[in-house]
Amino acid sequence: MGIFSRFTDIINANINAMLDKAEEPEKMLTLIIEEMTATLVEVRSTAAKQIAEKKTVMRNIRAMESRVAHWQQKAELALNKGREDLAKSALVEKQSCTQKLTEFHEELGQFDQCLNALQLDSQRLQDKLTKAKRKQEAFATRQQSAEVRLKVREKAATNNIDQAISKFERYQEKIDRVEAQIEAYDMTSSKALDSQFRALENDENIEQALEKLKQKVANG
Repeated sequence: MGIFSRFTDIINANINAMLDKAEEPEKMLTLIIEEMTATLVEVRSTAAKQIAEKKTVMRNIRAMESRVAHWQQKAELALNKGREDLAKSALVEKQSCTQKLTEFHEELGQFDQCLNALQLDSQRLQDKLTKAKRKQEAFATRQQSAEVRLKVREKAATNNIDQAISKFERYQEKIDRVEAQIEAYDMTSSKALDSQFRALENDENIEQALEKLKQKVANG
């Protein structure tokens, strides 16, 4: 079932209020535009039929004007020839054609009024449809903008994570370098201490060897 039941519903509708109440404004607006478009097609189709019928009436008017002129000439001819009876008959035909001509003109006036009203209605409906489409474009623009903002935020979040990981890795590298320096220092310090103890041991061995040599020379 359509949102609108007749043309006046569309013209008098407060689309903004309808969209404010709608759970899904975008879908509601799409339905409104579809119905407006269909109604506009109907209005234009009706106008086309009215124009075609108006052209028929205009052709009838031209034909009847020709018949009125024809019987006027016949009446004048008969009167000039002394045939008053024929002139009278011709005038009767002319009067009948004149009456029909009047009716055609009235019908033409009605078509003009109808077409003017259809033109006005068509323009009002077109204006309403244009506003609805602009609102639809605004919805689309807002949607695209929201998607862009979301992507930017997602990218920013990803960048923040990447930056945090990179920063952590840099700190880890610094810690590794410091630990390596400590290990190197400890290693070199330990070797230096061992060297000192070995030197002491060597000195003691030499002293003992020297004492033994002295004793050997003294006993010799």
